[in-house]
This record gives sequence, C-alpha cells and structure tokens, in this order.
Amino acid sequence: MVILAIFLLASTDKVVNTAATTNTVSFSGEGKVTAKPDIAVISASIVTQAVDSKSAQDNNSTKSNAVSAFLKKQGIDDKDIKTSGYNITPQYKYPLYGGQPTITGYQVTQSYEIKVQDLTKISAILDGLVSAGANQVNNLGLQIENPDALKSRARQLAIDDAKKKATELEEQVGISLGKIINFVEGSSGYPMPMYESAMLGKGGGGSSAPVIPTGENEIVINVVITYQIK
Repeated sequence: MVILAIFLLASTDKVVNTAATTNTVSFSGEGKVTAKPDIAVISASIVTQAVDSKSAQDNNSTKSNAVSAFLKKQGIDDKDIKTSGYNITPQYKYPLYGGQPTITGYQVTQSYEIKVQDLTKISAILDGLVSAGANQVNNLGLQIENPDALKSRARQLAIDDAKKKATELEEQVGISLGKIINFVEGSSGYPMPMYESAMLGKGGGGSSAPVIPTGENEIVINVVITYQIK
C-alpha cells in the first residue's frame, strides 16, 4: 500500500506538471526599423594576362599600385583597403581534334574589398577605379556599419507587438495569462543593395560617373513569446 501510494503521488505530480506546461498560448510580434546606410563596400578586381606568369604579375602590380594611389588620394584609409583574393591561372589552348592542351599564357586576378566611409564619394571612386586599372567592379553593398542599436530597437518593437496581442486576447477571450515560459527570436537582418558590374563598370574616358542612390535599409526582428495560461 505504501509503494502504491508513492506511485500515485508521483503520477499525480507528473500530470499536474504536464498540465502546467501544456496549457500555453504563443504570440508572434514583428518590429521594423529603417535607416540610411552609412558605409559602402565595393568589390573590384584587376585582371591582367601575359604569355608568362612573371609578366602577368608585373602588369598586375603596376595597375595595383595605381589603384592604391587613387584610393588614398580619395581619402580611403589603408585599413579600409583589403586584398580579398589573388589568383594566377594558366590559359590553355585545346587541340581541335583531341590531344593534350598547351599553356598559351597566364591570367592574374587581384581582388579588392574597399570600404567607403564618405558616401558622397561613391560615384567618383567607382569611376576612378576603372580609370586607375580595375577592369572589373563586381558589386557594391550599401550597409549600416553598426546595426546593433537598430536591432535592439526593432527587437523591442517586436516584443511590444507580441505583448499587445497577448493583452488583447486576455480581454477578448477572458483568460488570464501567467509567466512567460519561452521566447524565440528571428532576424531577417538588413538587405544590402547590390549593383551588377554591367551597371558600375565604365569604359574609357569621357563617360560620366554613375549615379548611386543610397535609399534606406530595413532591419526586421520577429519574436514568439509563449505564456502559461492560469
């Protein structure tokens, strides 16, 4: 009888605890914050070809020095100019009717990631990069450098939205909500507008600099708050 009583008490406690955790309701909330981007990140490359590897690298180095000098002239700090890739690729000629391909030359590609703090200089930098020797401008990202404060504000808006829905349900259905037992957050981050190289790349002299509208970026935070029902 003692053993049976202990078993029944344990079973009853398990049922009560299960009921406490299963009688729940969840509310979703969304918070959006928009802000103008304050930095631009440009990806550009210098591509050179020659019959031998050394000549290709020498040609690339000459253009690289010209690009670096141009960027410094525009007030870009050394810390904001980063080599993101350097590749030496053999160029092959393939026989028409099979056989072993032969190396006809080498291609050197040096890629850069350039951070621009002054957005008013974007157009001039894009135009000047090509003139200085960067024959590929791959993309441009308009970003918010320190988004943490904006994410915090969006999170608070999302929480307020979820709590407002909880209060409305209490009034509409007549239930009483207890403590919060779970919280889930998801973020869509913020989109970075990307511009294709066909839009950015400029040809020889005489062409005007591209016009780059900066617009606004949006940070979105979604939350789900789960309450116990009393």
